[in-house]
Amino acid sequence: MLSVLLTLAAFSLPFLNYAPNRLVSGQPLPLYHLLNGAEWLLLLPLASLVVQAFLPIGRWNLALVVVLSELLFIALIALSGHQAMLLSQQGSPLARTSWGSGFWLSGGLCLLLAADASARLSAQPLRRLLLNAQIWLPVIVLLLSGQLDQMALLKEYANRQEVFDQALSRHLLLLAGTLVPTIIIGIPLGWLCAKKTSVQSSVFSVLNVIQTVPSIALFGLLIAPLAGLAKSFPLLSKLGVSGIGMAPALIALVLYALLPLVRSVVAGLQQVPKEVIETAKGMGMTRAQIFWYAEVPLALPVLLSGLRVIAVQTVGMAVIAALIGAGGFGAIVFQGLLSSAVELVLLGVIPVIALAVIVDALFKFVLSVIEAKRQ
Repeated sequence: MLSVLLTLAAFSLPFLNYAPNRLVSGQPLPLYHLLNGAEWLLLLPLASLVVQAFLPIGRWNLALVVVLSELLFIALIALSGHQAMLLSQQGSPLARTSWGSGFWLSGGLCLLLAADASARLSAQPLRRLLLNAQIWLPVIVLLLSGQLDQMALLKEYANRQEVFDQALSRHLLLLAGTLVPTIIIGIPLGWLCAKKTSVQSSVFSVLNVIQTVPSIALFGLLIAPLAGLAKSFPLLSKLGVSGIGMAPALIALVLYALLPLVRSVVAGLQQVPKEVIETAKGMGMTRAQIFWYAEVPLALPVLLSGLRVIAVQTVGMAVIAALIGAGGFGAIVFQGLLSSAVELVLLGVIPVIALAVIVDALFKFVLSVIEAKRQ
């Protein structure tokens, strides 16, 4: 199915768009108009993937699917860069060549094919991670060699490299500034809810109400009280607390992150066998020692699963925090939306997606290592 969709996407949707400037939609360029001479060899990996769909699933076939998907993905990127270079020599310096819907869908399907084959090929998380990661090595080589410099997205990056670097550092700061307070508050709160069921219902009720408030509304609700506090206490203003900026963004992100973490802590502690706790008490352990040496190691996989959800959620929600001056990639996204510049929007969106995927993959890898050690 993926191979058929890949073929339809490559030849029925515009592969590139060529526009006289960044604000015009431009002329769509289908893939078959860009294939000349040896470039028709691009169809060999595509045809081979379609043939592989009808063959029995085996180890060598799956490895071949990974290789063919990677070759096709790299070939599509290299072809787009080559065509953008040719078009830049014909048009004005303001002309832009951007990737069309056909490229984005075809590239995504190539990655799905490779990921599906990698998952079937090996059950070991490290091997799967390496198989998926090595696909990007040739892409990085193309980027560093300048083969894609004439693409509109890379031109936007070259024009705004300093802004991009600042957005990346601010986005990472929002992520770290959310995770650390959430862990400090959420783990003791989760332990309290697990040990005292009377507290659990009231805490979950409050956190559920916070979770149902839309993010933009919560950001807006924090502006007035924080601005009042900063005005009443100048020391807070000197520390950077105000109605807009990092302070309301971090408070809102922490409030949203508390429910998943507290639930995961409660679920993890409740699954610890009572026999383990009784044995620890019989050995003379204190309550703190039982928590750190008996309960935490057994509840760690569930706890890390909750942190994984929080980290990915925070990476995405930090984009909306740009509406109240928190910065990050959201500032680039909203600037692109206001100026109707699609490439500028993608310059903010693509790193957010990549960051979320990387964070998710790292947590999955750590979880798999923990599970492997237990087994």
